[in-house]
Parts: sequence; C-alpha cells; structure tokens
Amino acid sequence: MTGKDVENATVLHQLDKELALKMYTTMATLQTMDTLFYEAQRQGRFSFYLTCQGEEATTVGSAAALASDDMVFAQYREQGVLLWRGYTLQQFANQLFGNCHEPGKGRQMPIHYGSKELAYQTISSPLATQMPHAVGAAYALKLSGSKGVTVTYFGEGAASEGDAHAAFNFAATLSVPCIFICRNNGYAISTPAYEQYKGDGIAGRGPMYGISAIRVDGGDVRAVYNAVREARRIAVEGCRPVLVEAMSYRSGHHSTSDDSSRYRTADEMRSWRARDPVARFRQWLTLRSWWSDAQEQAHRKAARQQVVDALEGAAGVPKHPLSELVTDVYSGPGLPWHLQEQLQEILAAAAKHPELLPPGVPVQ
Repeated sequence: MTGKDVENATVLHQLDKELALKMYTTMATLQTMDTLFYEAQRQGRFSFYLTCQGEEATTVGSAAALASDDMVFAQYREQGVLLWRGYTLQQFANQLFGNCHEPGKGRQMPIHYGSKELAYQTISSPLATQMPHAVGAAYALKLSGSKGVTVTYFGEGAASEGDAHAAFNFAATLSVPCIFICRNNGYAISTPAYEQYKGDGIAGRGPMYGISAIRVDGGDVRAVYNAVREARRIAVEGCRPVLVEAMSYRSGHHSTSDDSSRYRTADEMRSWRARDPVARFRQWLTLRSWWSDAQEQAHRKAARQQVVDALEGAAGVPKHPLSELVTDVYSGPGLPWHLQEQLQEILAAAAKHPELLPPGVPVQ
C-alpha cells in the first residue's frame, strides 16, 4: 500500500487534481458517515444499517466514471454513488429515520434510498431484482436512440440468483447499453465466495453470454474509474452490455443484523483492513503533494460534525402518521373501499397495542 503507480502500467484516463480530490473527500466522508450511522443504529436510534467499508473505491470510482444522468439500479451497498451525485448527509439521515422529509414516507426500511433527481432507483431488498430492471431500462434507451447507459450493481452472491441469469441473457441478446458492476467482496452474508461458485468468478461468465467483461482491483479507485469509464464508452459506442467485476473485501459486518466474527477470523479481517482503499488513495495523493495531514484532520473533523448534525436534525423531524401506510397506491382522490377497511383495522390494532408502533408514529 505504497501509493506508487504500477511500473509500466498504461492508464488511459489520468486523474487531475480537482477530480482526484473530489473522489477522495467523497470516500473519506462516506467512511465517516458509515461509521457514525452504524454506531447510531447500535444506540437504537433506527432499526437497521449496513456499511460499504472496504468497498468505497468501487462505489465512488465507478460513480465518477459515469454520466450524472446514467440511471442506477443499485443493490444496497452503493451509498457512495448517491453521495458522489449530491445526495446530502441530511437526506441520508432522513431516510434512516423515516421522517416527514423522507420521500418514501417511512414505508421503506432504512438504507433503501432512492432519488429521481439523481437518477437512482429506489432500493429493493430481494437480491438481483434490480438487474432485469436495468436491462429493461437500457432497452428503452436503445429504442429511443439515447446515448446514455443504465448501470446495475450487485454482489457475487446475487449473481447466483435466477434474475442475474435472465438479466445477462436479455442484455446480450437484445444488445443493450447496460453496465453490470459486480462487487465481489468475498462474502454473501456468511457464505464465502469459494462456496458460492467453482468457476472463475463472475467476469468469467461474461463470454458465455456474449458479454465483454473485465476484472479490476476494487480497492484501487483509479483502476475502477478507468475500467468503468471504458465500459461506458464500449456500451455507448457499441450499444451492448459490459460486465465489470470489482474484486474487493467487505471489511465490516454484512449489516447490523450480522456478526461476521462467527464465520471469519480476526487475522483475516485485520489483513484486509490494512489494505483500506481510502488509505491507499490518500497515499497516492500525498505522494503528489495534493493532500496533507492537516487537510485530512480538518476534513475528517468537519465530516464528523456534519454527520452528527444530520442525525440530530433527522431525529427532531416528526414522522408521517400511520394512515400514510396505505396512500400512494391508487391515483385519484380518496381511498378505495378495501384500503379504507384495512386502514380502520390497522388503526384499531394500533390503538389496542401501542407498544407495537415505531416510536413517534402518530395513530391517525
């Protein structure tokens, strides 16, 4: 982890100082946000969280290589893409608390972000369902003559789902501009990659479907940036799919519902955390005198305060009433009769068992 370039390496897309610093500060802020949000969940302030620790380079590096209006169909560990595109810390916190400022009105579980303005489709919990959606959206781009692409993120575990096969096959046979970005982080929750597949990872599947594929060091933000930028060029110019497999490591637990010490050793985790992608990129910046210890301390301190302020701000915002649970399903004024009946049953049950309600949700 020296920060030095690989000798004789060909780098098609060099980073200038402005872009490099934006990428680094986004990664450092993301790391700080993940740490504090994880701790807040552990304090019982909201019900669930998961981090992208160890995978910051994959999400931020790929986001920097995309156009801002390329539609993203994420899995759930890609908050770095949203942060890069301008999603604020306050918006993240509002979603986690499910308050009145959150567009989903608290009906999604935490970390299920979405933003129409930032071309980021709302997260869906079931694995790989986003992949065929991305292919369908790419087909629409093709039919409309657009020069954009769609992008879908998934883990190596999700690649075992049937939806992944359907997505790869449709993308190839329809020849659509869709970029598949696999975050191969070593574990599908507790299942290690060697128990997930016997073949040559995920990139090796590309040629079988007729999809160009590349494997990249997911801990090297410049490598990810270059790979995804070229993947986008190929997808647009050739109107065809491209598969990128980013080899990384999930440094944290799968989520706040997981204890990864039960299925991997402390030595393994220590060895990978020593290859922290954020620290690797910082070394590269430091060698060029683009970043200093003083800047690091100032940025981390400011980011921490901004995250704390966002948490406090979100916690003080009221939550939507329970009746919002059944709205936004049908268009037109009023609720259909069956939803009216269901709402009355919900309200009666809540009045009888208030202890089952999430804190702060009005029964009305």
